Amino acid sequence: MFEYYTTGTCSKKITFEIEENKLKNLEFHGGCNGNSKALSKLLEGMSADEVVEKLQNIQCKNRGTSCADQLTKAIIDALKS
Repeated sequence: MFEYYTTGTCSKKITFEIEENKLKNLEFHGGCNGNSKALSKLLEGMSADEVVEKLQNIQCKNRGTSCADQLTKAIIDALKS
């Protein structure tokens, strides 16, 4: 299980696994409950590379990031390790 502590978002932490480059067991801790549950279900089993490609640099309000963008940062970190 990979843990990533977010910055600039309502969610405080994202946890997930990557198996054979597929995203599994994605969970946002904190933040917009409905949106994070929906995002978790939609991304389950999706290629980690595709998630980064689709969600990187999405903004929430004027924060300079979003939960989706923070997830891409987490995935990039996880793929490096």
